[in-house]
Amino acid sequence: MVDPTGFREIVAANPLLITGAYILLAMGGLLFLLGFLGCCGAVRENKCLLLFFFLFILIIFLAELSAAILAFIFRENLTREFFTKELTKHYQGNNDTDVFSATWNSVMITFGCCGVNGPEDFKFASVFRLLTLDSEEVPEACCRREPQTRDGVLLSREECLLGRDLFLNKQGCYTVILNAFETYVYLAGALAIGVLAIELFAMIFAMCLFRGIQ
Repeated sequence: MVDPTGFREIVAANPLLITGAYILLAMGGLLFLLGFLGCCGAVRENKCLLLFFFLFILIIFLAELSAAILAFIFRENLTREFFTKELTKHYQGNNDTDVFSATWNSVMITFGCCGVNGPEDFKFASVFRLLTLDSEEVPEACCRREPQTRDGVLLSREECLLGRDLFLNKQGCYTVILNAFETYVYLAGALAIGVLAIELFAMIFAMCLFRGIQ
């Protein structure tokens, strides 16, 4: 929600994804509360609190495990398909007043990439084609720069906008960003497995205490 690179704006057209982020934050707060209740139940040897703690941790554990499995199974199809659809539907070129387009431009310049899959995406970008009157094959953000930064000098703006391969970035942003964040994806996965393991341990510990109180 506070990512300074602005990737949140790329998916702003889909409120379901933003809602998902809030749900994850709410689950974090709920886990904190459950942890507190679990501690109180253990200290006071209260069977009701321990049983409540166990059941809710079990529900959250199963929900997180299911979400992780579904995300892993559908990660390729849904992600690439979704971003391609959003880009071709909403992208407006160099319109900096449109947050979606401005964010995409920043991403393409920063990572030296073009579109989701490549420059061919903009052949199907209806709003972009309409605004440029079909005079530009790709937006300026796809053009190669030296150095590859927002302040970098364009090698040839005219040749790039005409779609000349030597003057534009041909690789799609999906692949580039995926490669750039591959390490972080594995780290996030490892942390998620660690959290699930802790939750599993907490459930076993709660049941042991519950039986001990009985």
